Amino acid sequence: MSATAELATTQEILEQEILENFIFPPGDLYSDEPPVETELHLRQIILLFNCLEWLWRDRNNFYAAGNLTIYYSPKQLKSKDFRGPDFFVVLGTERKTRKSWVVWDEEGKYPNIIVEILSPKTADTDKNFKKQLYQDTFRTHDYFWFDPETLELAGFHLVDGEYEAIAPNESGHLRSQQLDLSLGICGGKLRFFTAEGELVPTPQEVAEREAQRAGQEAQRAGQEAQRADRLAAKLRELNIDPDTI
Repeated sequence: MSATAELATTQEILEQEILENFIFPPGDLYSDEPPVETELHLRQIILLFNCLEWLWRDRNNFYAAGNLTIYYSPKQLKSKDFRGPDFFVVLGTERKTRKSWVVWDEEGKYPNIIVEILSPKTADTDKNFKKQLYQDTFRTHDYFWFDPETLELAGFHLVDGEYEAIAPNESGHLRSQQLDLSLGICGGKLRFFTAEGELVPTPQEVAEREAQRAGQEAQRAGQEAQRADRLAAKLRELNIDPDTI
């Protein structure tokens, strides 16, 4: 199987996993989250999930999900104290499919990073109530919000129990210490960037890049073959057998 075909197959597998996580996620307690606001929000969540899953495809010590309920009741009740971030990542845990994230069944772990996708209906809650909740109760180290309409992006890191705004770097990206990645805007979408500033691609982008590279190599090989044929023809005109050189 070619590298491009293998990447395409991997893309199909990842897309199926995404559909399972976002539509029919399996586990003990089912997600109680309402549908995402718009298709734009859904595509943004899937994009983050897709890129991180691809980048960390060889890792088994994290869990990433979107629009999935987190149950955190001290009395271990699913009827109260639950919240569903648009996108979150938990580190140091088993990478497996879950129906929901139940804190008391996960060694008390909360997300290490949360990203909320803003909308006119949720912006106030995301910027105030949820920010306070993620700071004081979840103790989530990195919290970001992004507005897909206005492209507003903000990030906060937990310092001595309180969120401090993350300053953008020279490229305008905000670094997540927990992921050792940065978040920034590319093509109107929120994307991950490596510590070196390189865009973290989707499997589809990787496959397209590999196909383009293969096409360029084939074109170069064809051009070299044409040059060799022309040289051989010229040598024959001079009564020189090119096979003897």
